[in-house]
Amino acid sequence: MSAGSKGGLFKGGAVITVDPALGVLHCGDVRIRDGAIDAVGPDLEGDDLEVIDARGMIVMPGLIDTHCHIRSTRGRNFVADDGFGYHPAKWATAHLYSPEIFTRACSSASPKLANGGVTTVHNWSHNSRSSAHIDAELRAHEALPLRARYSLGYIEGLAPDTPNLFPDLPRIQNEWFSPGGRLNGLVNLGLNLRGMVQSEAAVFHQEMELAMRAGLPLSIHATQSRPNLDDAASYERRRYLGPNFLFCHYVAASQSDRDAIARTGTPLSFATLSEMRLGDDGDCRQALLNMRGAGVLISLSSDAASIASLNKLETMRVTWNMAVPHEEDEPKVADPRSFSETIKLATLNGAKTLGLCALTSSLTPGKRADVIMINTNDVNIAPAARPNTTVVQSATPANVDTVMVDGRILKRGGKLVGIDVEAIVAAAKGSALRIRSAVGGVLAPRCSCGTIIRGGRVASSTPIASPN
Repeated sequence: MSAGSKGGLFKGGAVITVDPALGVLHCGDVRIRDGAIDAVGPDLEGDDLEVIDARGMIVMPGLIDTHCHIRSTRGRNFVADDGFGYHPAKWATAHLYSPEIFTRACSSASPKLANGGVTTVHNWSHNSRSSAHIDAELRAHEALPLRARYSLGYIEGLAPDTPNLFPDLPRIQNEWFSPGGRLNGLVNLGLNLRGMVQSEAAVFHQEMELAMRAGLPLSIHATQSRPNLDDAASYERRRYLGPNFLFCHYVAASQSDRDAIARTGTPLSFATLSEMRLGDDGDCRQALLNMRGAGVLISLSSDAASIASLNKLETMRVTWNMAVPHEEDEPKVADPRSFSETIKLATLNGAKTLGLCALTSSLTPGKRADVIMINTNDVNIAPAARPNTTVVQSATPANVDTVMVDGRILKRGGKLVGIDVEAIVAAAKGSALRIRSAVGGVLAPRCSCGTIIRGGRVASSTPIASPN
């Protein structure tokens, strides 16, 4: 299938449909026409379509990441063991992100996500420092056909008593997201707020009133630790909660919080690796099980690349392994999470979270063709057995053979299509070097002998101990 084609016939693979009516086919076909799923079943015909040999492969819906700070990919390895953790690294570098770095970060993060089988991402864009920064990030979305929600946010480090009034919102709605706007329909618009973790209560409620008048999907970070400054029950009384309001983290939620979230149909994005590292209020495993037990709609996310990874398959595997009840758990949870349920967290639940369930997340005829194919002949997987088990237990980004978004191929034969990977890596190194050089101290780039590097040159002949 060519990169520009929007049709094809996946033939002879194991098919995980994530559609309750279709289930799992151990040998089946998926037919794509005009960028949409036309049919799923055995022995399908499509003489006018290119046949994609899916023997030895698993064909399934693309993965969905419901909370990803895309610009943070430039700082993915800034943290260290000397106390310079995620938050210090973020606070020290946020002001150094130029519009150019925003463009390059988004342009490189999207292929990284696609490489691992992610076809839809929620770009939770905090640190929106200027109109130029916003436009730079949207230009990158425009250039790569990855399905996304772009949630406009705030400037990192904005004073807690200063409201974010979203001054660019009317402009970008008209220029980028109107019917005649620059984006191609794959990207929709939302807003993200600091929440009371990072702003005073009066300021948060002011921002919420403004955001609700805009009528856009809203997202906030809830606390990963105590004191619990978020109170879902009070949000419910204020009519904030509902399917268009997304919490992320909320490791420290109380039972009344969980009940309010479930009662209102408010989704939760659970950033598994981030919660394990930063959720310092008790057991994040227990928090996940409690949310599940309360009936909350849960999806999975990567958070920031500097604290986790963009490897969604790894997130699924860790989530499956950690979501096992213990005897002493209160309240009691009856069953561990199954393989099929874990896949739903990363597909169907993600689409429900982002309001995209009618478009994507299952191989249902009529939905858009966001499809991936995993090679089970690779040495780290073979021999494959049950498809759901194989995906969750064994698959890595290296096994993702094919990625299709809206009927267009982004990865084929294990290689990204039409993307200059060497240029992306070079740009990432250059941006990171500029940021680290500007910050200096523990972030100053060093060569193997320990000397500081500035602008690509050794700045001192005196060895300096590396913090790594």
